[in-house]
Amino acid sequence: MTKLIELNNLKQECENCLKCELGKTRTNVVFSDGSPEAKILLIGEAPGADEDATGTPFVGRAGKLLSALLQDCGLDRKNDLYICNTVKCRPPENRVPTDEEKNLCEHFLIKQINTVKPKVIVLCGATSAKSFLGDKIKISQIRGQWFKILDNFDATVIFHPSYLLRNHSELEGSPRWLTKQDLLKIKDFIS
Repeated sequence: MTKLIELNNLKQECENCLKCELGKTRTNVVFSDGSPEAKILLIGEAPGADEDATGTPFVGRAGKLLSALLQDCGLDRKNDLYICNTVKCRPPENRVPTDEEKNLCEHFLIKQINTVKPKVIVLCGATSAKSFLGDKIKISQIRGQWFKILDNFDATVIFHPSYLLRNHSELEGSPRWLTKQDLLKIKDFIS
């Protein structure tokens, strides 16, 4: 079975899921974007309003910034990345997903990772990083570092673009500058 067929079957299973309250309030399941053949798998937090409306991750203001940062670093969002979230449905008021919600959705995420088999996983923001690295982490201290997760995947952490929307500076050492450096290292890693 090809990756695309496996992921389409998984998406259909996800669209039928009502295990938590998020499934009952969503407009659309926000399953993924990008290429199943990508070497980079980026995991965000949860869908926001724009994502819930379209069914595609990272399409709002933060998504537009992410796309621009990727393009600035020579990465093509549609071909070089497979993008998904820790949960597939929008939490009300864009709140952080609860541990229970993440746990109930985790099997979808793990199956996505194991199907795509990326060369690197990018944990985008604190919620995504904490899902794999534990609650005690501080993103400002671990971003740009490399980890092994799920026994055999190389992973690194970047700032979430919603955080970067509040930090406009691109001066050396700023969060936006650091994120570009991290993305360039990721690009080198997959080359």
